[in-house]
Amino acid sequence: MASVTFKGNPVTLVGTEVKVGDKAPNFTVLANDLSPVTLEDTKGQVRLISVVPSIDTGVCDAQTRRFNEEAAKLDNVKVLTVSVDLPFAQKRWCAAAGIENVQTVSDHRDLSFGEAYGVVMQELRLLARSVFVVDSTDTVTYVEYVGEGTDHPNYEAALEAAKAAK
Repeated sequence: MASVTFKGNPVTLVGTEVKVGDKAPNFTVLANDLSPVTLEDTKGQVRLISVVPSIDTGVCDAQTRRFNEEAAKLDNVKVLTVSVDLPFAQKRWCAAAGIENVQTVSDHRDLSFGEAYGVVMQELRLLARSVFVVDSTDTVTYVEYVGEGTDHPNYEAALEAAKAAK
């Protein structure tokens, strides 16, 4: 498993680590209106999946805003931001932040995404900061488990991977 710290403290990641070349695991998370969202819902599209511990914190806010800005420039790429924040909190935050190009989804109910992608921080019941790109054939083409949970991901590498994916 990836080695991750949060505020300098080691955390235990629960679930299955995903690697480039793997078939992307399906998952079920909740949209802001509480409807289920799965990987299958975006079949045939490239998916950039941005994972944040809590959307209402500094780095998570900046990460979501950055991918929202970039998403407008990406053709045939669906950008999802996944956290365990409640769907109501995500909806409120998106409205206040003017987020229109990223779909925020919540994994709070059963950690389906977190366990499938190996990003559940056991000690905190939050998701570890990470980014995944899944191509239109459901193959994982990019993976970044950010080593320190308060650091930013490599935006440029993730965006290049999304642009290169078919």
